[in-house]
Amino acid sequence: MRLGFIGFGTMGQPMVEHLLKAGHELRVWSRRAASADFAVALGALRCAAVAEVASGSEIVCTNVTANADVAGLADALRPALARGAIHLDFSTIAPGVAKTIAVAHAECGVDFVDAPVSGGGVGARNATLAIMWGGREELAPRLAPIFSALGKSAVRIGEAGAGQVAKACNQMILVNLIEACAEAAALAAAAGVDFTLVREAMLGGSAGSRALEVFGARMATRDFAAGVEARLHHKDYALLTDEATRIGAPLPVSATVWQQLNALMARGLGTQDTSSLLRVLETVRPESAR
Repeated sequence: MRLGFIGFGTMGQPMVEHLLKAGHELRVWSRRAASADFAVALGALRCAAVAEVASGSEIVCTNVTANADVAGLADALRPALARGAIHLDFSTIAPGVAKTIAVAHAECGVDFVDAPVSGGGVGARNATLAIMWGGREELAPRLAPIFSALGKSAVRIGEAGAGQVAKACNQMILVNLIEACAEAAALAAAAGVDFTLVREAMLGGSAGSRALEVFGARMATRDFAAGVEARLHHKDYALLTDEATRIGAPLPVSATVWQQLNALMARGLGTQDTSSLLRVLETVRPESAR
């Protein structure tokens, strides 16, 4: 297919590589031209403007950071997209923003699909992402070749915006589990027990999880260099807490974890791994208990 792609961060770069490898034609644009150099070297066509990406593509993929980033790109893409085109966004944004973009696109005969992903940089590199998408069901056959090149699963959740609700649920469970791992590590340390061995035992039991495997290992080895920058989980958590407040969904555990993430950010640890939640707990332990 003739695809466009904008957004070449930790996730975007390997996604572009997989799409090119699958034989799709790609038109690319980046605010910093050098960010797209790798794609051009692999055969992508560099465009001078967002509108140029849109005018030559049947589906334009975006993968950026925040609500404003996606909304701004949507506004720039919309006038140049042909009727029947699709704007496929892999970013994590607020469900309400996704719905608003979808309505504006629909007025121009363009579909918006929100398709946030789970799996991180490793999943992007290995093409094993879990894709949760919202949009018209009739679009599934056109999206399938893209999803199959990028992930191990793609589940339609509902109409536009529904994919973001699923991603919010995913991030809520993940970060709650990371906090639970941090509390387990803190408890083990306070009791004078080696958390490395505690973690090893738990991985074979009912507490075993991807969070304990990955983030628990970073706590055990005290390797807080960013695998996933905590500021990104903080951003995602802000989205889900705002949505929960808007619709009146009670999230008592997540409310506490949100405060721990805020404390992490206040300590200047946003560019460290989210396993740094352990360091937040350690700063509030009495000196006599350390």
